[in-house]
Amino acid sequence: MNLILLSPDDIENDRLARVRDPRRLAHLREVHRASPGDILTLGIEGGRLGRGELLALDDDEALFDVAALDQAPPPALPVHLVLALPRPRMLARTLEHVTALGVKRITLLNTRRVEKSYWQSPELGEEKIHRHLVLGLEQARDTRLPEVVLAKGFRPFVEERLPDLLAERRGLVAHPGMPGDCPRALDEPVLLLVGPEGGFIPWEVERLLAAGCEGIHLGPRILRVETAVTALLARLF
Repeated sequence: MNLILLSPDDIENDRLARVRDPRRLAHLREVHRASPGDILTLGIEGGRLGRGELLALDDDEALFDVAALDQAPPPALPVHLVLALPRPRMLARTLEHVTALGVKRITLLNTRRVEKSYWQSPELGEEKIHRHLVLGLEQARDTRLPEVVLAKGFRPFVEERLPDLLAERRGLVAHPGMPGDCPRALDEPVLLLVGPEGGFIPWEVERLLAAGCEGIHLGPRILRVETAVTALLARLF
């Protein structure tokens, strides 16, 4: 945890913050080995970050002075990530990784090779998703939570949502065997679409390309989804 991320509910009178949840308290005691008077990196969810003093710490609560938080969070990547819903354990890791990298818009998409059982996973619960996003923010010293949207139908997504998403973004479909190399160091808004383990089926690729997306690849190696997404974002931006 490189940042103690505070929720708006933790803040009192714009100056003090009280942390009471066991996870953050345990981290303060066991990892930071914090004690009153220590200066730590703090951030307010959706707001500013900076250095703040730990005023008190016991088994039930940590009290911080947050009056001096005066820094903006790091810039977001100009990308909307559309990710075929991975298996639950991979979803958790991927959400943390892409949040740490600065992705702020994520759509989890159903495709033919996505197992139906994945959509019933507890990992898709609002609280679970929020927890993984917070872990990513804490890692990267960021305060702005990504927006996560579920799209359970591939055809409705392509027909109803994709045209609007492509209106102001360059659409890139990452899939083995596509003709184009993954571009580098882009500074334009991008819609990045990544398939499931095993990839998109040919019909899905055809529909995405027909809608105006470009097909790109990362080379001859077949990567796991979480590895491919990280590699794509690192190369694109």
